[in-house]
Amino acid sequence: MLEEWDRRRAALTQVRVADVERPVLERADDHHLRQVLRARVGEEVVVTDGRGAWRLCRVGSDGLDAVSERSTDPRGTETTLYLSPLKGDRDEWALVKAVELGVSRVVPLLSQRLAVRYRDEARRKSLARWRRLALEAAGQCRRTYDLEVLEPVSVNDVPDDVAVCDFGGSGSWTGVRALAIGPEGGFSPDEWGPERRRVSLGQSVLRAETAAVVGCALMALSLGDWGFTLEGSKNG
Repeated sequence: MLEEWDRRRAALTQVRVADVERPVLERADDHHLRQVLRARVGEEVVVTDGRGAWRLCRVGSDGLDAVSERSTDPRGTETTLYLSPLKGDRDEWALVKAVELGVSRVVPLLSQRLAVRYRDEARRKSLARWRRLALEAAGQCRRTYDLEVLEPVSVNDVPDDVAVCDFGGSGSWTGVRALAIGPEGGFSPDEWGPERRRVSLGQSVLRAETAAVVGCALMALSLGDWGFTLEGSKNG
């Protein structure tokens, strides 16, 4: 298993195909592989369908040649990040880190203190860019399950089982599978009802994009998706 992972990690890149049994690249992906990455004939790449299946291939003079059997990675715990759009490209940075940390889906969260324009054409372009960045990040970290970027929702439409990051929240992350991160300046005091579960990110005042990364990491750690826990940690 370790040797298999070492080969995946050492491969030139990971690319998406419709069917790993018949690994055919789209024209744009083939151009990127050969002209941008300057792949040489014989170099290994990983192909995946974004649904967990993958295999190793070698770059041929015309197309890809499979060199390993099809494999399917086990799916981790389903997790969701509700992320408020942020100024500049800081939300995009947080999105890429969510991909690397194994989050299953990201939902743009429209809250009262949203500091960016997120309507009409701006919304369409932002969603398209988030989805493209998620695919690129998945290839870089050898993730074989696509991260979904869903349509935006308002705070009022967030399901009851989603926890909110808050300074007054609990230090216990047990069972948290969905998390809401506020915009610059945080959520307004009256945005969430008193019954909403609140969890803490510690005593530091974090930027929104940092809070998203810390929250995703704590969520994965508490669910055991990384295969270890922090001994002696205090929950309360």
